[in-house]
Amino acid sequence: MGKETQFISVIKQYEGVIFKITTIYTDNKNDQQDLYQDIVYQLWKSFDSFRNEAKISTWMYRIALNTALTRIRKKGRQGISISIDKVVLEHTEAYDSQFEERLKLLYKQIGALNALDKGLILLFLEGKKYEEIAEITGLSLSNVGTRLARIKQKLKSQIVKN
Repeated sequence: MGKETQFISVIKQYEGVIFKITTIYTDNKNDQQDLYQDIVYQLWKSFDSFRNEAKISTWMYRIALNTALTRIRKKGRQGISISIDKVVLEHTEAYDSQFEERLKLLYKQIGALNALDKGLILLFLEGKKYEEIAEITGLSLSNVGTRLARIKQKLKSQIVKN
């Protein structure tokens, strides 16, 4: 299989990773599409350097998060808020309006976090272990644990207020 075919296969398999990052770090469809293209471009540039020392999803998260954070720094923006309408939710058999309202509130509070904290909580909500989060973000394991504990406490206190 050629490099280009292999790359396209990897992108298709893990496009959800890219979509989640672009959804969290942008506030409109055009910015989301631009960031998606930037991430795919950075992945392509780095594809030859992937050495299978980590899982491909870990490598992709690292590049996607770094690309998003770099873009935010370049624009000089902090604390981008997102609309829950942009988040694709799993279809459920029974509609639960209370659950949906709580989810909207959670995403609103996540949107108010700084760029790094958004990435950390996103990875945590994806079910990533602290070790993998540390590997993706470049933070120490203890720093990841401390930051996530503070983020969870902050989210909990903000949600309780509302």
